[in-house]
Amino acid sequence: MIVDCAVYGEGHRLERHREVTGVRAEAAAARGFAWVGLVEPTMQEFDAIRREFDLHELAVEDAVGAHQRPKLEIYGDTLFLVLKTVRYLEAEERLEIGEVMVFVGTDFVITVRHGEAGGLGDVREQLEQQQELLAIGPGAALHAIVDRIVDAYTLVAESIHEAIDEVEADVFSPQSPSPVERIYRLRREALEFSRAAGPLRPALRELTAPGVPNIDPQLIPYLRDVADNADRVGDQVDGFGTLLAGALQATLTQVSVRQNEDMRRISAWVAIIAVPTAVAGIYGMNFEHMPELEWRFGYPAVLLLILAVCTGLYVRFRRVGWL
Repeated sequence: MIVDCAVYGEGHRLERHREVTGVRAEAAAARGFAWVGLVEPTMQEFDAIRREFDLHELAVEDAVGAHQRPKLEIYGDTLFLVLKTVRYLEAEERLEIGEVMVFVGTDFVITVRHGEAGGLGDVREQLEQQQELLAIGPGAALHAIVDRIVDAYTLVAESIHEAIDEVEADVFSPQSPSPVERIYRLRREALEFSRAAGPLRPALRELTAPGVPNIDPQLIPYLRDVADNADRVGDQVDGFGTLLAGALQATLTQVSVRQNEDMRRISAWVAIIAVPTAVAGIYGMNFEHMPELEWRFGYPAVLLLILAVCTGLYVRFRRVGWL
């Protein structure tokens, strides 16, 4: 349940704990903060956390139950931020989505992770190397977490954009099969990505507003930069739908054009074949009096006539682009 629990003071990690009982008092004594990381806890397992840090029951319910939209809520002097983590599996062209809930108080940070995507272990390690930033307080940990998640959004957006570029190239390639199935798959993943990234944008903007508890003024420029990055990614993700819709329309148009070309070719060959068929049908009726029946060159003449008419039709269809 608990992947890491430590007390930080003056920018340094002081001690790692296995139990959370009493860790808040130690953080207060060190004039620092406690950072507790959990993975998919049950309500019973989270109960000790709730009692130690006096967390609101509604926020606790959201953190344990997961499946929340990105949002920022304030319960007294405690911030509760819900984030969606994303990871793009290029081989499968599939988006893997997880969740991270962050509680930020005056002397604590609690992270609750759901799903495989978006581990935060290296975030803590990197922040521990930045002692000046870590000394600011729990808000610095919040910034590091949000920054890492938004950076992951940027990488995923680039991967999806590259896949869309490949689809657009396939649309106008006569050798490639129709990419309709791939387009629909990418549209579904882009929609899931939009649901993860879109609601986060107003939450981050709210986080940079004046008067938000537990956010040191020194962190506002950093958080504003993260919010700008989230806005840029959100705009890019919003454009994916337009790009894929255009690719789908172009694909369907290409299919329709190719079908029309095939129908014209078939119609042209049917018209050419109809000439000898019609002549043979007439001469096959076995009438007693037939044109050129007694003429020695009648048979070759009819064959030459068929050949001349078919050749004329072929040349005509070639000129108009039907063949």
